[in-house]
Amino acid sequence: MELAYIPSPSRGVIHLGPIPLRGYAFCIIIGVFVAVWLGNKRWIARGGRAGTVADIAVWAVPFGLLGGRLYHVITDYELYFSEGRDWVDSFKVWEGGLGIWGAIALGAVGAWIGCRRRGIPLPAYADAIAPGIALAQAIGRWGNWFNQELYGKPTDLPWALHITSSTDGRVPGYYHPTFLYESLWCIGVALLVIWADRRFTLGHGRAFALYVAAYCTGRGWIEYMRIDDAHHILGLRLNVWTAIIVFLLAVTYIVLSARKRPGREEVVEPGVADGPADEGGKADADGTAVGAEKAEAGSEDAETKDETKDEAESAKKT
Repeated sequence: MELAYIPSPSRGVIHLGPIPLRGYAFCIIIGVFVAVWLGNKRWIARGGRAGTVADIAVWAVPFGLLGGRLYHVITDYELYFSEGRDWVDSFKVWEGGLGIWGAIALGAVGAWIGCRRRGIPLPAYADAIAPGIALAQAIGRWGNWFNQELYGKPTDLPWALHITSSTDGRVPGYYHPTFLYESLWCIGVALLVIWADRRFTLGHGRAFALYVAAYCTGRGWIEYMRIDDAHHILGLRLNVWTAIIVFLLAVTYIVLSARKRPGREEVVEPGVADGPADEGGKADADGTAVGAEKAEAGSEDAETKDETKDEAESAKKT
């Protein structure tokens, strides 16, 4: 008897007249907005200007989408260039297929270009945006639910995902919802990075490296559960090897960076006089820099000095 399961949507696209509204695309767009919103709050708390994160995202997001698609097409080239396949399908991003490894790698190139144009250090920007990227991934994974893809092994657990589509070789049944596992894991990664950043005052790219290492840890075991076609090396899926290698690189960076550049950047954006919130002022619960108390105290000190000076001049005249 079927007691409980996660149902799949009957379709992943709704047509508003001639305009197709795709669930996969909406998940990606919402994820980008959440990443920029949270990144902006964290950037302001570090002493940057409002809007800078969005300005740089204009470069990072297109590069990231291109990198994600390239990684997917290159690693799964047989889906588009083998016999009986249409290579034009490699451009149909809305049908799914974005590799996070390529998205982060090429997205970093776009972010570097944007940061260079603004005179901003890329590691500081990466630290601010890191939790937002994790949340964007958590939201984006629900796009796989709309497309009924990237599920795991068959299971009879009450949270099994019910696959109903039989296209592209799918077999209807009940499977591990690996999209949900990764979504929840990414939320945990975001919370971990926010906590560790506050607790240890991470800087110079270490918050971003922590995000990378934590994500790779979860992606490794989640990837192992998936049953979709993938290239294997020494018995392991390609993405498992990628997760292991990237994890080791991220941990190495954290260790070496902490030795070479301990602490956090004092200035993250040129021309911002107040400096970072944890140096020049306080930060409220939302992470917004607050320096009003310090400014008020400075004003009172200046008035006291003026009064003392006036009294001294009066005493001389007397």
